[in-house]
Amino acid sequence: MPEELDPFKISQEQLDDAARLMKLDKQALAILREPMEVLTVNFPVKMRDGTTKTFTGFRSHYNTALGPAKGGIRFHPQENISTIKALSAWMTWKCSLANLPFGGGKGGVICDVKKLNDYELENLTRAYVRAIYKFVGTYTDVMAPDVYTTPQIMGWIVDEYSRLRGHNDFGVVTGKPLEVWGSQGRGDATAMGGLYVLREAAKYKKLNLKTATIAIQGFGNAGNFAFSLSKRLFGSKVVAVSDSSGAIYSRKGLDYDKAVETKKKTGSLQSYPGAEKISNKELLALDVDVLIPAALEDQITKQNADKVNAKILLELANGPVTYDADKILAERKVFDIPDFLVNSGGVTVSYFEWLQNISGYYWHADEVYKRLDTIITRSFNGVMQKQEEYAKKGEKINARMAAYIIAVDRVAKAMKARGWY
Repeated sequence: MPEELDPFKISQEQLDDAARLMKLDKQALAILREPMEVLTVNFPVKMRDGTTKTFTGFRSHYNTALGPAKGGIRFHPQENISTIKALSAWMTWKCSLANLPFGGGKGGVICDVKKLNDYELENLTRAYVRAIYKFVGTYTDVMAPDVYTTPQIMGWIVDEYSRLRGHNDFGVVTGKPLEVWGSQGRGDATAMGGLYVLREAAKYKKLNLKTATIAIQGFGNAGNFAFSLSKRLFGSKVVAVSDSSGAIYSRKGLDYDKAVETKKKTGSLQSYPGAEKISNKELLALDVDVLIPAALEDQITKQNADKVNAKILLELANGPVTYDADKILAERKVFDIPDFLVNSGGVTVSYFEWLQNISGYYWHADEVYKRLDTIITRSFNGVMQKQEEYAKKGEKINARMAAYIIAVDRVAKAMKARGWY
């Protein structure tokens, strides 16, 4: 029977498993299995050649019991409603696990940014904001960058939203340029948070990160910073990295600056001098200490989960491991740390940015990283403690299920306190 790769169904299956283990009230589960509201918009965009094209966009509010919806915006040619709903669910659990006063949201537009010039990209961004602006807001739904969206795009969003509102409203979106009150430390927050998790996981598994080998799938924002920070923070050796054109591998280790230069000059990592060209599939199966999927969802499936050889699997991307693969990895005792713990650094610093925007008081980068470290470390330790708590009761659960139980419990209790069930 073929594996189900529908992201939203995967998110529901994960929730159902957690609900069974924690004996969640059926009324609460019924609320939590579906998003509270989902908006689909079709909007016209004026192109450079004078023609007008119509694009489709989405925005999902999964659950707001803990606070305003919070989540990124993706500009991707394969964007779809199932992925958006799933990601808004995972954002709900991510914010809850980090104990942030946010619910989960997500948005996206079906488009290929590589085929748009700057004029068209700005027009598309502003048109999307006009289509959804009544659905978002500083105290209702706070947006952020995600796949193929950038701080500049966030700057256009805050400008267009403020124009529509008739006054400056910087808190409606995070991940903004510093010039329009973005936060120090936001650019590398996702990777930085992930590497704080890796540091704690290495202590837990007694792995020396100074001598560790790392393979990274993806060379976007998260993967790029994971590469540079793993060397700077720990002295680890990155032996493989990939982009959309394929992967490169060197047993001796890859140089970050050379990789960036190669990508900038040729548009691909494949021309990196002295490295072996391998496929993304081969990268996932490398015999390394740490594997970091930092690309798109559904990369490790039941077809290749048995080939993962890493001691630690650090899910920096959203949903890189499918439901069936998760079970295989658990059986093989791969220490798989779930995405909504690993990549929560981005939303945590987004929370800091939101706080700074609504208070008008701004922090230095050192303070941002210190507070981020505290929250991430607390979250990791909480997950390990929950896992041990269930082990004492004779229930073997992996880190993902422990994280789910913590996150779902907090949301369910908030719904109960508010009288939703």
